[in-house]
Amino acid sequence: CFVGTKETAFIYAVTSAGLVHSVTRSCSAGNMTECSCDMSLRHGGSASEGWHWGGCSDDIHYGMSFSRKFLDMPLKNVTDKSGSGLVAMNLHNNEAGRQAVAKLMSVDCRCHGVSGSCAVKTCWKTMSSFEKIGRFLKDRYENSIQISERLKKKLRRKEKSQRKIPIGKEDLLYVNKSPNYCVEDLKLGIPGTQGRECNRTSQGPDGCNLLCCGRGYNTHVVRHVERCECKFVWCCYVRCRRCETMTDVHTCK
Repeated sequence: CFVGTKETAFIYAVTSAGLVHSVTRSCSAGNMTECSCDMSLRHGGSASEGWHWGGCSDDIHYGMSFSRKFLDMPLKNVTDKSGSGLVAMNLHNNEAGRQAVAKLMSVDCRCHGVSGSCAVKTCWKTMSSFEKIGRFLKDRYENSIQISERLKKKLRRKEKSQRKIPIGKEDLLYVNKSPNYCVEDLKLGIPGTQGRECNRTSQGPDGCNLLCCGRGYNTHVVRHVERCECKFVWCCYVRCRRCETMTDVHTCK
């Protein structure tokens, strides 16, 4: 039931991106014999603008190639024709994850010159933090595209009125609508959100409005007792006070 959902699409993309990111970092750190820094950028730059390539640029080309061999080849070996549409979709989502790493590459520079004048800059290409890549893919997940289950030469949108709109390399694709994660479903292994602790003031995913799926929440007071204001008394023991705090805890209805 979870096959081909938005969540599956995100898992494929973030796994593929994570592999590119991890392998490329290892290359730059010199931990792998098969790769190193991106040597194609060792020379060149712009003398007129006062900068040149240097340092160790992340070589995502090897990371991308490794990810394709490791994650895509098992999918391409699938011979079941009935699942060919899902296979093509999963391959697309794998590539979308890799494209996210490439798209978010940036250029870092270091200044050189008298008294930090930055007369000359040495620059290199670097990957973004994986947190930033994850946020980018989360946005793609929120705007993922439903496609037709039937594969006709290429992947196409399910909505007939939108089929002329091209599908981008960075788009995440899904076939099946997601189940309702709000309500418990033991057959699907969904625990639901009833009884989950939530944050009444948060607008994020931990907030009561979102986590409780519009059902509201219960509030109860929890009493905490702990040792506090501890002091060492010569000689030789520790004297503490007994502190009590009362806090409101909110749980989904």
